[in-house]
Amino acid sequence: MALNSRELLERARREIPEVDCLTLRETLEREPSHLVLDVREPEEVAQGLITGAVHIPRGYLELQVEGALPDRSRPVTIYCAAGVRSLLAAQTMRQMGYSDVRSLKGGFGSWKDLGYPYRVPRALSPEQRERYSRHFLLQEVGEEGQARLLDARVLLIGAGGLGAPVAYYLAAAGVGTIGLVDFDRVERSNLQRQIIHTEGRLGMLKTESAAVALRALNPEVRVVEHNVHLDSSNAKEIFSQYDLVVNGCDNFPTRYLANDMAVFLHKPLVDGGIFRFEGQATTMLPGESPCYRCRYPSPPPPEEAPSCAEAGVLGVLPGLVGLVQATEAVKLILGIGDLLTGRLLHVDALSMEFREFRLRKDPECPVCGEHPTITEPIDYEGFCLNPNYPAAVAV
Repeated sequence: MALNSRELLERARREIPEVDCLTLRETLEREPSHLVLDVREPEEVAQGLITGAVHIPRGYLELQVEGALPDRSRPVTIYCAAGVRSLLAAQTMRQMGYSDVRSLKGGFGSWKDLGYPYRVPRALSPEQRERYSRHFLLQEVGEEGQARLLDARVLLIGAGGLGAPVAYYLAAAGVGTIGLVDFDRVERSNLQRQIIHTEGRLGMLKTESAAVALRALNPEVRVVEHNVHLDSSNAKEIFSQYDLVVNGCDNFPTRYLANDMAVFLHKPLVDGGIFRFEGQATTMLPGESPCYRCRYPSPPPPEEAPSCAEAGVLGVLPGLVGLVQATEAVKLILGIGDLLTGRLLHVDALSMEFREFRLRKDPECPVCGEHPTITEPIDYEGFCLNPNYPAAVAV
C-alpha cells in the first residue's frame, strides 16, 4: 500500500528511537566510540556541525555510509536540521542492516540553541567547491579533508625529477603552502623528466620556474621559494616552517641531512630515489618507524652510487616514484590509509614489477636509536666522504 509523506514519517517514528540533545551529549562523554552522523546538505553544514560528527548528505547516504561505518553493529545517532530527515535516514540504515540506529530529536537546531559544543568548518568559495568537487565525493576526504589540505604546509627538497610531479600533484590537490628548496637553474637536459619546467624557462631558477607552473595550475597555492643550498646552517630554520617534508634530492649529504633534521624536529619525511630504470619510496615517522640511517648507517663509496647525470635515468621513472611520494604526503595530511612506514616500495620500470621490503628499526641507530649519539646537524659533506671522518660532529 502506498504511503503519503505524513504516514511515512509516522511509521519511521514508530520504528526508530529518538534521543534528546542532553542524552546524546551524555552518551558521547561516556562512549567516545559512539558515532554521530550528519545528513544535512553542504550549505547547512557550513553553519556548523556537532564536534566529531561524520557528514554524509542524505542524498549520498546509501552510497557512502558503508565506507564511513563498516561495522553495522556500532551505535550511531543521526541528525539533520530539525529531526525529520534523520528519522528517514535512520530507517534506511535499518533496512541496510545497521542494528543500533537512533535519531536526534530537534536536530542541530536544538543542539546549537542549548549551547552544546559544535564547530564551524572552513568556508570554501564557490570556485573551491567546483575545483575540489571530486574530493568532496570521497568519504575519506570530504570538505573537512580538503580544509586540512588547504591548511597544510609541505616542504619539497628539490624541484627536479621527483620534485616536479610531487609539487604538481600537491598543488592540484589543494595543498595550501608548498615550499621548494633548490639552487639550480633550468637546463635543457632537465626537460626529459622534470615536467614542471619548460623550454621557455631555460636559465631560470628552478624554484622560480616551478612557482610559475604551480601558480598557473592553482593560483590559490602559496609557493615559498628557498633558493639556497640546503645544509646544516639553514635546515632547521627551513624545516621548522612546514608540517612534513618530501625528499627528492639525489645526493647523500642532503639525504642524510634531511633524515636527521626530520628526526630532530619530529617531522614526517617521505623519501624517494631513482636510478636508471629503478626507483624506491618510503615514509618515515620519527619515533615510530625506521629512519634512513637504520637502513644505511653510512653511504656507499661514490663509485658505487653514480648520480643520474652519470648513469642516466628513464624520463618517465620520476613520475612513477614522485606520484607515490605525493600520494603518501596527501595521506599523511588527511590521516587516512596505510603509509609506507617500515616498508620500502621498489619499482623496476623495465619489468614493471613492484616489490615491497620490510624495514627494521635499528636500536643502535646513532640518530633514532635507544641511545642516540647524533642529536644535532653534523658536517654531512665530510661524513659522506668518510663515515669515520673526525669532523662528523655538530657544526
